[in-house]
Amino acid sequence: MSTLPPCPQCSSEFTYEDGTQLVCPECAHEWTAGATDAADEGARVYRDAVGNLLQDGDTVTVIKDLKLKGGGGVVKVGTKVKNIRLVDADHDIDCKIDGFGAMSLKTEFVKKAV
Repeated sequence: MSTLPPCPQCSSEFTYEDGTQLVCPECAHEWTAGATDAADEGARVYRDAVGNLLQDGDTVTVIKDLKLKGGGGVVKVGTKVKNIRLVDADHDIDCKIDGFGAMSLKTEFVKKAV
């Protein structure tokens, strides 16, 4: 029995072969076996607190009160943050929050807004 790679979109391990294509039964993504190795080398995947995939420009919601350093106040639970930018640093998200200005957040404290 051969082991097939997981789905590159949703990371499902239940992939199967359909001719020369690999197919994911959970998200219906189709790809060729060699295409994922070259394309995804070094690409970082950003996920929110519940596991949803994040991309630049998404809108997220803060899931925990976040105290700001320097006595600048508190970003409350439920605050919506629009048009995020993902960065490869100690904090994963650069954004602007109304009333607070430019800020960096960690993905573990946000949830993708519906």
